[in-house]
Amino acid sequence: MSESRPAESPPTSNQDVAHNARVWNHWLGGKDNYPIDRKVGDHVTDMFPSIGEVARADRDFLGRAVRFLAGEAGVDQFLDIGTGLPTADNTHEVAQRVNPAARIVYVDNDPLVLAHARALLTSTPEGATDYIDADAHHPDAIIRTASATLDFERPVAVMLLGSLNFILDTDTAVDIVRRLMDAMPAGSHLVVTHPTTELGGEGNVEAMRFWNENATPPITARSRAEFGRFFEGLELLEPGIVSCSRWRADSPSGELPPVVPQFGAIAHKA
Repeated sequence: MSESRPAESPPTSNQDVAHNARVWNHWLGGKDNYPIDRKVGDHVTDMFPSIGEVARADRDFLGRAVRFLAGEAGVDQFLDIGTGLPTADNTHEVAQRVNPAARIVYVDNDPLVLAHARALLTSTPEGATDYIDADAHHPDAIIRTASATLDFERPVAVMLLGSLNFILDTDTAVDIVRRLMDAMPAGSHLVVTHPTTELGGEGNVEAMRFWNENATPPITARSRAEFGRFFEGLELLEPGIVSCSRWRADSPSGELPPVVPQFGAIAHKA
């Protein structure tokens, strides 16, 4: 069943300032964006032409990660923090295609994202999909609210795709991840993607500066070493920390896809 919250008044949207969820939607070819989002998004693309490839690679990584977790890893519970605007093949759709009984909780604190999620995301009859309004800075509140849908006595996949980059202080971001994973039982997994100025992403420095001056929320990149801190105390699965485009990429031709400056990794909690 679908376990959404009661209907609320439509959120007000600031159409004068570009917003990450809407710009990301534009890069993915969606229509849930405003002229200011397209203007800023196109300017970022001019500065950093591969940003569209990054967005698509991140989305493809989500599909591969969730198929692996719901299938080979046998995980049937997902906590997706920093949902973003719904698009094709959302976490619950991929998971429930593999296991119709999978249960998914989406977490975001953006009224626009939550309104779209409640309107567009539904569940299989056997499973459950819930959407909660919570801030990643408050992991204890996330766990408490998500426990209405997820059983934290059983393994959970914690998904943080392109969301920790909005927590500018690395120590704070690492602490949030630690607190989330401390609440998870053995057998759980952590899934993270994150932009970097490594892997050919040096040209993203100016683009990020432009973003932070003209859009919201502000964003930061991290090095491989900083990214690796999110997985302290966990077992990184093969192939470890790589460009998200190449994490267990399955190309019919056997050729690896191009590297994008976005790390991706999955780790297991023993």
